[in-house]
Amino acid sequence: MSLLADSFSSQVRPVLKGRAGGVAAAHPLAVAAGQEMLFAGGGAVDALIAAQAVLCVVSPDACGLGGDVLALIHSPSSGTTAVNGAGAAPMGLIEAAADGASSVTVPGIVDGWACMQLRWGRLPLARLLEPAMRIARDGFAVPPVLARTVATHRDRLLRGGAGRWSLLAARAGDKFVQPELAKLLQAIGEKGAEAFYRGTAAAAIEAAVRIGGGSLSSIDLADHVTPCLPALDVQFGDVRVAVQPPMTQGVLLAMALQGLEKLDLGSLDGARIDHACIELTEAAFMYRSRAADGVALLGVDLPVDLGHAARRGGPRAYLHTAGVAAADAQGLVASSLVSVFDDFGSCVYVPELGITLNNRGGGFTDGANAAAPGKRPVHTLAPALVTGSFGTLALATPGADGQVQTLLQVIGRIFYRGEDVAAAIAAPRWRSEGGALLIEEGHPAIDALAALGHEVRPLTAGDNRFGAVVCAGYMNESPLTVADWRRETWAGVA
Repeated sequence: MSLLADSFSSQVRPVLKGRAGGVAAAHPLAVAAGQEMLFAGGGAVDALIAAQAVLCVVSPDACGLGGDVLALIHSPSSGTTAVNGAGAAPMGLIEAAADGASSVTVPGIVDGWACMQLRWGRLPLARLLEPAMRIARDGFAVPPVLARTVATHRDRLLRGGAGRWSLLAARAGDKFVQPELAKLLQAIGEKGAEAFYRGTAAAAIEAAVRIGGGSLSSIDLADHVTPCLPALDVQFGDVRVAVQPPMTQGVLLAMALQGLEKLDLGSLDGARIDHACIELTEAAFMYRSRAADGVALLGVDLPVDLGHAARRGGPRAYLHTAGVAAADAQGLVASSLVSVFDDFGSCVYVPELGITLNNRGGGFTDGANAAAPGKRPVHTLAPALVTGSFGTLALATPGADGQVQTLLQVIGRIFYRGEDVAAAIAAPRWRSEGGALLIEEGHPAIDALAALGHEVRPLTAGDNRFGAVVCAGYMNESPLTVADWRRETWAGVA
């Protein structure tokens, strides 16, 4: 099996091979920042951080310094490490909300950057944040999608104190300048994470939350730490697939992959394999609230009726988040996602910093995932990283509950169906959501899946609900990258 059929294996986006490294991200400017670090002598993690920081500037609806980062970093010498740059609920929490000030958890992205740079970085943090700081200071043209998102959430933003944020007055094509955010990025570059979690920045965050009735305090911010633990991984055919350990939904992907391993897929056609993946997805999501059980869930036997759709439902909506994947010539490969959860997160705006804060408290549900002071909710961010004799491949996609489903399809296409990487990423997809099966027009299994009892709802190919995969890897002693054709996803090499 060849994972790379040729340089133009996809009609849309080819696999690119680099010398120093490669990076794929949710925006072309983020890719440019990653390439800048690679050309400056940085490695995969330097490119990763620089790209993430730019995303926080150009995509404030999806991510930002008020949000989180989850990353998987594979080193040839030390294996795969999971960086959990997501914070806990306030110690003074009374009741978690899905929106507003009471939904804010400690933002983890800044300390996540500091931890990754310290352990794997080659360049100073200040250098890594330079491209993002320049864009924040000098401005960028507001894209139509961001202008529409602002209009949709204007009332939420006004309730969150963003009435004077210049973004609310910007139209598509206008230059959006963020001087407060530029100053914050500069301070973090000079002083490290302390510039965010202590002092005037922490006080500003606490004040913004308290105005809205929330309980996040500067003490919660000062006490924040970033767990860096071994990844959770499972065998899938001839490869091992690593996912985030608790508290994330990554274990649900691992459960579904293990369920596929138990089936006689060789006797099934493509539509039945898709059906099996849908059934396993919905069965795995029944365990979302128990994601903290981690490896213990891998012993669960997921039920699958290969002849009929059970229609369990389970996966929810949400379309947010932004991905970055990077690799370098030394074989370091990283997969990551950054997010504030819903559009603009909680919409609580911190004017002194030019950021909105996350609403990750909305991730609390019931049972083991019930809200509690100092507790991290189950997190939707679920990057993946695959290792084997072929090399290493990092994959990530936005889409909340759709992340597990998109990665299940792409990994299955590459490592079971034998498709090359670019073709697998470009192929039509489905997504189980709210009991229905959303599916891209042109998917060859539409009629067969409907006949199996799925409530099929065809959507325009490229609809945001089908994610946007970023991919980077190291194969045959060469870094490579490829991006989805969906959304604004892009890739570049150095």
